[in-house]
Amino acid sequence: MFGTHFYHQRIRKAVASFGSLFNNIYVIRKNSSGDVISQVKAPLAYAPRMKYLERIQNQQNLNTDQKLAIKLPRLSFELTSLQYDSTRMVGKTNKFSAYDTDTNKKVFYAGVPYNLYFDLNLYAATQDDALQILEQIIPYFSPQYSLTIKPFEDYPNIKEDIPLTIVSTAFTDDFEGSVEQRRTIIYTLSFEMKAMFYGPIGNQSVIREVQNNYYLIDTNWDSDGITSTITITPDPSDVDPDSDYGFTTVKTDYIG
Repeated sequence: MFGTHFYHQRIRKAVASFGSLFNNIYVIRKNSSGDVISQVKAPLAYAPRMKYLERIQNQQNLNTDQKLAIKLPRLSFELTSLQYDSTRMVGKTNKFSAYDTDTNKKVFYAGVPYNLYFDLNLYAATQDDALQILEQIIPYFSPQYSLTIKPFEDYPNIKEDIPLTIVSTAFTDDFEGSVEQRRTIIYTLSFEMKAMFYGPIGNQSVIREVQNNYYLIDTNWDSDGITSTITITPDPSDVDPDSDYGFTTVKTDYIG
């Protein structure tokens, strides 16, 4: 069983889908008259929170330290863990199918449910910038948002809805020390994504002929008791499985 290579890129696609939700967020700054003076896009990257904190803290003093610090506002996210979800498990024999040719049917067995956990970090130098970003995210989750993805690259017609839920929020503000110290406001949103992991794709031939044998009573169902055979085939015999077609029925009698 093990050793058959397959790779559906489930975690890779999950990470890419999650990040794509937050890659177009802007912060608008206005003057006292309410006129827009600048518009800043919040960059997004896959990185641990501590990595950005270290970069931000490289410029501790705004008066004497002239090194280039990381620009704020900014967003980062990371996959923190994954966990098996027994509540969504279905029968292992459940399956669905798709055709890659007119005669070859692919079989996809039920996936194994796992929950993927992500942290999205919002970094800002002012509270207004942080709240602008926060309010552009939270209203879409009540508390769930559904992503539609294509789990199998070679079968784009197969689609899957992935629920994404905000499970917690956290807020930190290191507003301590002198006025010259750099301030960093951080909001952390934790998400749960309900994903499915699929095994190898199986092959199954298309059924193009069905036979039904009729027997005499009390013959123990052996070959001597057969009275007739009905054979059913599609018409035409080489029809596409997704087409509208009829059937040809042939009855063969063995007893006059």
